[in-house]
This record gives sequence, structure tokens and C-alpha cells, in this order.
Amino acid sequence: MDFLKKLFQRKTKVDKVDIAKRFDLIGRTGQGSMSKVWRTRDTASGREVALKVLDKTKTLRFEARFNPEWNKPSEGEIAVLLKHPNLVNTLEHGITTDDEPFLVMDFVEGFGLSFLVDMQNETMQKHRVSFMVQLAQGIEYLHKEGFIHRDLCPRNVLVDPKGVVKLIDFGLVVPNTPAFQAPGNRTGTANYMAPELIKRQRTDQRIDIFSYAVTCYEIYTKELPWESGETLEAVMHHINKPPKDIRELVKVDDQIADTIMKGLERDPRDRWQTISEMLIPLREAKKRVEPRKKKKRTTPASEPPPDVWFDSTSD
Repeated sequence: MDFLKKLFQRKTKVDKVDIAKRFDLIGRTGQGSMSKVWRTRDTASGREVALKVLDKTKTLRFEARFNPEWNKPSEGEIAVLLKHPNLVNTLEHGITTDDEPFLVMDFVEGFGLSFLVDMQNETMQKHRVSFMVQLAQGIEYLHKEGFIHRDLCPRNVLVDPKGVVKLIDFGLVVPNTPAFQAPGNRTGTANYMAPELIKRQRTDQRIDIFSYAVTCYEIYTKELPWESGETLEAVMHHINKPPKDIRELVKVDDQIADTIMKGLERDPRDRWQTISEMLIPLREAKKRVEPRKKKKRTTPASEPPPDVWFDSTSD
């Protein structure tokens, strides 16, 4: 929560950066609705990094949703303070000479979770509970620091070659404070939105729990709990139609199935109230369905090995 105190302090002026001079572009790695991302070499440090440049007009339009008196922190201001193994590391942020916000992040090799969901290959089937646990750990950290993510979905998650899950986008993150919980701010990815968000009711971190549960459902089934839709109007049936039980689509451990389905409850009072609560049964199930192989410990007894999916590093 110290983050929020820092972020709500008066912002200092930053020097604009000519990114065309500072960065050698290697190639485009992604594009979202509000940004473009390049794999680049930072000539200042010599490091290979990911450069994310936000669309100025769309960013201003999004920021205009919030009362200026609330002093909403920017994506860069939030991201640069977040330090967790399951969140992409942001090195710095600033403004380009074209007045576009930009972020410099560690470049993460690997696959998007959305790709692995579509593939449903051996890697996904063998390690999906680990993916779910790691993603939840990143969300738990974000929540404990006092934020709501608001856009959890496979598109915003990477899995690196060691099997470490990285949440990579913080463009819609807001502080979990009364002002930002107020009804009306209906932003996110339509198919993953919680019913209370769609209905423009007051929101809190439980909307992330719903989106996370939809993501877990998709990790197992390659399908959404409801018929997908491209617009908010098309997904309004989230409000009135219960999700199809995950066990009707795939064979899944009952404890995992029950955990996911509780996360999909339409009434936030019936959902898991915190991601930490939801993590408990998922971790229990992981020990049962993805047991670690015994191997000589290479880290101090006080340090648990990282929760990754390659046997050579995790067991």
C-alpha cells in the first residue's frame, strides 16, 4: 500500500525521449488496442528490451474517464513499481518527443498464454495447473499492493522458456480505492468482464477473480463458459445465464473444477472474496495432479524453488 502513497503524490516533470535515436528496433512483437510493442536494443544500456509505446489519443481518452482531482497514476508510474516474479519487470517509463507515453520492459521470450490455450498441446496439459497458480500469485501481489487489474485474459499473459508465467499488461490498472471503484468505468475485454462491471455497478478486486476464473476455464477447455461475443451487448447473457459446468466439457479434478466454478459466480458475494482464498485449493490440487519429482536441493532451505514447469528447474 506504500505504492499508493507514492503514486498519489504530485507528479514531477520528465524529459522527453527521442526513441528513434535511443532504441534500435529489432521487430514488432505485439499490438494492443492502445499500444504497440517492439523488441529493441537500448543504446543507453546495451540491453535487449521490450519497448511499449501507447497511442496518445486513446490513452488520453481513457484517462478522461477519471476525475482529474483523483490524480490517477499512469500505466508507467504503476508498472515501474511492481516487482514480482510473475509480473513482467518494467525498467522505466517516460514520454516520447511526440508526446506518447512509453514503457521499457524486460524482453520475455516465450509463448503467449492465448497461443497455448489454442494449441492445448502436451505442455499445456501437463503444466496448466502450474500456469494457473503462478498467474494467481501475480494477481495476489497486485491486489495486496492495492490495485485492480481490470483486464485479465490469456492475451495479457506470457509463458517463458522456463515455464514462468508473466502478466505483461497494466494498461487498465487502477487503485483499489473508493473513487476508482465507483460505478460507470466499464473497461476491459468483453468476454472476461464480471457481471457487475457489465452492469456498471460498483466494482472491486472481485472482478479480477471473475476474469481469472474465465481464464482458468479456458486453459482447460479452450472454450469460454458462455458463447463468446465481440461486443458488450453480445455478452450480456453473462448476467442471466449460468456458465456450463467445466466437467461437462473435459475431465478435470473435482477440487479444481469447484474452485473455477466458484470464481465464475455471477454475484460477487458468492465468489471467492480474495485471490488468496482461491489459491489455497489450487495449490492443494497442484500437489496432487502435478507432483514434483524429488531432486537434490540447490537453494537454501528457507527459499522454496521457483514454481515453474520444466523438471530440470522446478523439481
